[in-house]
Amino acid sequence: MKKLISLALFVFLLFLLSTPASASNGQFIIINKSTNQLAYYEKNKLNKVFSVATGKSANLTPEGKFKIVNKLVNRPYYKGNIPGGDPRNPLGNRWLGLNAKGTS
Repeated sequence: MKKLISLALFVFLLFLLSTPASASNGQFIIINKSTNQLAYYEKNKLNKVFSVATGKSANLTPEGKFKIVNKLVNRPYYKGNIPGGDPRNPLGNRWLGLNAKGTS
Protein backbone atom coordinates (compact mmCIF):
# COMPACT_ATOMS: atom_id res chain seq x y z
CA MET A 1 0.00 0.00 0.00
CA LYS A 2 2.87 2.41 0.82
CA LYS A 3 4.39 1.76 -2.62
CA LEU A 4 1.07 2.59 -4.28
CA ILE A 5 0.74 5.82 -2.31
CA SER A 6 4.34 6.76 -3.08
CA LEU A 7 3.80 6.06 -6.78
CA ALA A 8 0.61 8.15 -6.83
CA LEU A 9 2.40 11.01 -5.06
CA PHE A 10 5.30 10.78 -7.53
CA VAL A 11 2.91 10.95 -10.50
CA PHE A 12 1.13 13.90 -8.89
CA LEU A 13 4.43 15.73 -8.32
CA LEU A 14 5.55 14.96 -11.87
CA PHE A 15 2.29 16.44 -13.15
CA LEU A 16 2.83 19.59 -11.09
CA LEU A 17 6.38 19.98 -12.32
CA SER A 18 5.41 19.52 -15.96
CA THR A 19 2.76 22.27 -15.89
CA PRO A 20 3.73 25.92 -15.81
CA ALA A 21 3.30 27.62 -12.45
CA SER A 22 0.43 30.04 -12.32
CA ALA A 23 1.93 32.05 -9.46
CA SER A 24 3.86 35.21 -10.18
CA ASN A 25 7.58 34.70 -10.73
CA GLY A 26 7.04 30.94 -10.81
CA GLN A 27 6.82 30.71 -7.01
CA PHE A 28 5.19 27.55 -5.67
CA ILE A 29 5.65 24.80 -3.12
CA ILE A 30 5.33 21.04 -3.28
CA ILE A 31 4.82 19.05 -0.09
CA ASN A 32 5.93 15.42 -0.08
CA LYS A 33 3.78 13.71 2.55
CA SER A 34 5.84 10.52 2.57
CA THR A 35 9.06 12.37 3.52
CA ASN A 36 7.46 15.39 5.28
CA GLN A 37 9.41 17.82 3.13
CA LEU A 38 8.35 21.08 1.55
CA ALA A 39 10.16 22.08 -1.63
CA TYR A 40 10.08 25.80 -2.41
CA TYR A 41 10.44 26.80 -6.06
CA GLU A 42 11.19 30.29 -7.28
CA LYS A 43 11.37 31.21 -10.97
CA ASN A 44 10.38 27.57 -11.57
CA LYS A 45 13.64 26.29 -10.01
CA LEU A 46 14.11 24.50 -6.70
CA ASN A 47 15.23 27.08 -4.16
CA LYS A 48 15.15 25.31 -0.78
CA VAL A 49 13.77 22.21 0.97
CA PHE A 50 12.31 22.35 4.49
CA SER A 51 11.20 19.69 6.96
CA VAL A 52 7.48 20.04 7.71
CA ALA A 53 4.74 18.29 9.63
CA THR A 54 1.75 16.74 7.88
CA GLY A 55 -1.42 15.07 9.16
CA LYS A 56 -1.14 11.91 11.26
CA SER A 57 -3.06 10.02 8.58
CA ALA A 58 -2.97 10.51 4.80
CA ASN A 59 -6.49 11.97 4.65
CA LEU A 60 -5.63 14.77 7.13
CA THR A 61 -3.32 16.48 4.63
CA PRO A 62 -5.25 17.30 1.45
CA GLU A 63 -3.76 16.82 -2.00
CA GLY A 64 -4.19 19.19 -4.91
CA LYS A 65 -3.39 22.74 -5.95
CA PHE A 66 -4.26 25.30 -3.29
CA LYS A 67 -3.51 28.93 -2.60
CA ILE A 68 -1.89 29.92 0.68
CA VAL A 69 -4.38 32.17 2.49
CA ASN A 70 -2.63 32.50 5.89
CA LYS A 71 1.00 32.62 6.96
CA LEU A 72 1.42 32.67 10.71
CA VAL A 73 4.42 32.80 13.00
CA ASN A 74 4.02 31.04 16.37
CA ARG A 75 0.41 29.98 15.85
CA PRO A 76 -1.22 28.70 19.07
CA TYR A 77 -2.25 25.04 19.22
CA TYR A 78 -5.85 25.45 20.30
CA LYS A 79 -6.66 21.78 20.99
CA GLY A 80 -3.92 21.53 23.60
CA ASN A 81 -4.22 25.16 24.74
CA ILE A 82 -0.51 25.58 23.95
CA PRO A 83 0.62 29.11 23.09
CA GLY A 84 2.61 29.93 19.99
CA GLY A 85 6.35 29.81 20.51
CA ASP A 86 6.07 27.18 23.24
CA PRO A 87 8.48 24.27 22.59
CA ARG A 88 5.58 21.83 23.25
CA ASN A 89 3.59 23.27 20.34
CA PRO A 90 3.33 20.52 17.69
CA LEU A 91 2.75 23.14 14.97
CA GLY A 92 6.27 24.52 15.27
CA ASN A 93 7.01 28.17 14.69
CA ARG A 94 5.57 28.56 11.16
CA TRP A 95 2.11 27.61 9.87
CA LEU A 96 0.53 27.87 6.41
CA GLY A 97 -3.25 27.97 5.91
CA LEU A 98 -4.57 26.68 2.58
CA ASN A 99 -7.89 27.30 0.83
CA ALA A 100 -8.59 23.54 0.78
CA LYS A 101 -12.32 22.85 1.07
CA GLY A 102 -13.36 20.68 4.00
CA THR A 103 -10.31 21.52 6.12
CA SER A 104 -9.91 23.90 8.97
